[in-house]
Amino acid sequence: MRVKIYGAGSIGNHLANASRRLGWNVDICDVDGAALNRTRTIIYPQRYGSWDESIGLFENNDAPRGCYDLIFIGTPPDCHMKLALQALEEGVRALLVEKPFCTPDLAGAENLLELSRHKNTPVFVGYDHAVGKAAEQFAASVHRAGIGKWQTLDVEFREHWGGIFAAHPWLTGPKESYLGHWRRGGGATCEHSHAINLWQHFARQIGVGRVIHVQAMLDFVQDNSTDYDKICMLQMRTESGFVGRVVQDVVTKPPLKWARAQGSSGYVEWRCGYAPDVDAVFEGADQSQREQHLFPKTRSDDFIQELKHISAALAGNPADSPLYIDRGLDTMMVIAAAFESAHSGRSVNIDYAAGYKLSALNKN
Repeated sequence: MRVKIYGAGSIGNHLANASRRLGWNVDICDVDGAALNRTRTIIYPQRYGSWDESIGLFENNDAPRGCYDLIFIGTPPDCHMKLALQALEEGVRALLVEKPFCTPDLAGAENLLELSRHKNTPVFVGYDHAVGKAAEQFAASVHRAGIGKWQTLDVEFREHWGGIFAAHPWLTGPKESYLGHWRRGGGATCEHSHAINLWQHFARQIGVGRVIHVQAMLDFVQDNSTDYDKICMLQMRTESGFVGRVVQDVVTKPPLKWARAQGSSGYVEWRCGYAPDVDAVFEGADQSQREQHLFPKTRSDDFIQELKHISAALAGNPADSPLYIDRGLDTMMVIAAAFESAHSGRSVNIDYAAGYKLSALNKN
């Protein structure tokens, strides 16, 4: 397959390397020629050993059009919708948009959904943890007998964002990118929204329905150059009345990426980075009687697994992917509800029948 990637930052390089390791042809595009040069001379060779001369580099306006099977959008979130709409007009087999899917005001989301349906083009959203091997094991484990009635679900993505800036050393801090501005898709609620997405994904696995009620407490950092949330704490309820919790932050070190589904007679627990380059799933009745499943992997493996999943989904297996646009939009609705709740001091209901727009949020 032939792939075009928008964005020459960290994600763009990961996606380019994963595509090449699958034997796909790759072009990387960016608005900034310096970013393209940085990819060729620093990021890619330092991460993967050497620059791959088969990768094409183009400034956006000079990039080829209409000749790609897949287009990946790995730019800042406030650029996603414009580039994604343009990509659909090119006539690709599928489109991948990095998380978060859009900005918290949901601008352009409904238009993109409608265009993707009109063109019958699958759109995927880059919540790669949901298709990792550990998440697949979690899904298998929750369907085993002996756990009893589901009681609650908790997911946490608590990680200091120093690792993000280490991967982007040309940035001195959040003020120099979208990360320092929640309206642009930065801060803990958006940047670490893997936790929200995993909560929704795991809730589907245990059969408790979609999130319809959100109560949020966010801790904001606001000064002359930044306005972002460093801690996001959510309490959520689904349409079946099931309740649970999500915590995301950009301050915790060492990181904790963890999920636990608690039943009346047992539990299933997911751990990202349980040991260096190892994810894990545990299941059992208590800590002394538990079964463990270990999954060695590198960061690069996350993206290879994601692209393998997309390739398989295009072939019809699975028929219902956790990366499909409707799942990513469900996550955006919770993100939008979180900010609405935090700023109003009230809980917020989500009316999915009203569409993926702010008017679908109702304060209590």
